Amino acid sequence: MSFAPLPETAAWRHHTARAGFEVARFRPQRVEGCTTAVEGGHAWVVDYAIDLDPGWVTRRAVVTSRSAAGVRSTLLESDGAGRWRVDGSPAPHLDGCLDVDLESSAMTNTFPVHRLGLRAGGGSSAPAAFVRALDLGVERLDQRYARAGERSYDYAAPVFGVECRLEFDACGLVLEYPGLATREA
Repeated sequence: MSFAPLPETAAWRHHTARAGFEVARFRPQRVEGCTTAVEGGHAWVVDYAIDLDPGWVTRRAVVTSRSAAGVRSTLLESDGAGRWRVDGSPAPHLDGCLDVDLESSAMTNTFPVHRLGLRAGGGSSAPAAFVRALDLGVERLDQRYARAGERSYDYAAPVFGVECRLEFDACGLVLEYPGLATREA
């Protein structure tokens, strides 16, 4: 599947799981963004800058979180073949992951959809380096995408008990993530 060029910016309203807003800015092989939210009574802000290679594989991500607990920042670096370093230290628990997935973001679902290029009816696992919003903890997230229609994908993240259909626009950006976010601009 080929996608239309990404817009300069996009925004999502987060709902149900959290109340908040996310804005992302797209540049060639780089995405910068910010999510502000209240979740479980905790207010937080997460800023991110993510660098991708031409095949949509995450190569570097700088993530900063601000909350009542203070300011935290983490650096994830990938060799592009599924080996990672977190804050300069090897992270073998992330071996095989090609994407970064931010708990704070609906936008990061864009990466595997573009990278995988699934045909209708096709599916693939897409494990990701998952970064928590509040403490920036980094863990492996086993997930799966299956192309269900022209612009819809069945998504599953068993560790969270999540199975849903994600709707995307012509650019490959999430329009509707049930229980999490809706594209606003």
